[in-house]
Amino acid sequence: MEMPSPLCHFELMTDDPERAQAFYGAVFGWSFDNESMPGYALINAGAEPSGGMMRRPPEAPSAAFHTYFQVDNVSVALHKAASHGGRVVLPATEIPHVGTMAMVADPDGVVIGILKPQSD
Repeated sequence: MEMPSPLCHFELMTDDPERAQAFYGAVFGWSFDNESMPGYALINAGAEPSGGMMRRPPEAPSAAFHTYFQVDNVSVALHKAASHGGRVVLPATEIPHVGTMAMVADPDGVVIGILKPQSD
């Protein structure tokens, strides 16, 4: 059975990326690409980059993992989230070479990401 909006990316916002890389590298055997995107490390937890890590921006309330779900249309997903008790935390944003992403909080305040990958 195919999941309609599969988990497609995870991201860690941390106060100390170097310490986090040492920890997750030692515990899970992850490797990191710190060169492809300035200020953002791609996490290699398998054959391809599957996540990312960045320094927590000042406006973020705490260090956290964020999970991204793949959608066909970010605007439609944002509308559905708002219509069902969620709220937009970060509006649709184009990320070069990645796609369009946004972040929403569910009715309990749990923040999740929505991503429409860039077409090749």
